[in-house]
Amino acid sequence: MAASGEGKRRSRARSKLVQALYQYAVTGASAEDIERQFLAAGLGDIDVAYFRELIYGVTDRAAELDEQLSALLDRPLVQLDPVERSILRLGAFELSERLEVPYRVVIDESVELARRFGADQSHRYINGVLDRFGATVALRAAERGERKSRRGDRQ
Repeated sequence: MAASGEGKRRSRARSKLVQALYQYAVTGASAEDIERQFLAAGLGDIDVAYFRELIYGVTDRAAELDEQLSALLDRPLVQLDPVERSILRLGAFELSERLEVPYRVVIDESVELARRFGADQSHRYINGVLDRFGATVALRAAERGERKSRRGDRQ
């Protein structure tokens, strides 16, 4: 990320996104309705454009992300707590679509979100699943000749 201020605003956006994606998972409300509710309540000093892009991106691709994540889980996705499912969807979307965000940043942010919002020790599960997801994204991209693995990227 270009500046630490931008990084902090994105971190806060991710925190709000987990809450928004949790609401999506639990209520089935549309991304538009959730966005309106969050904007009306006030988002604070976050990267609003990033919040908007990811709430729509994750919800639009939820079924595809779920299918990709399911192959990496030790249980059916529906058995995961909605908080963990939301964090996994967010992390998977960033790993596959936001290539400018370093791999380690996505993993570290997801782990911190799991520590903050998830069940005890869920951060370990999130870390393992997203690490494997990142490897599959890199493999698929390499097969298409698109990009190198971002595993070595640093913030």
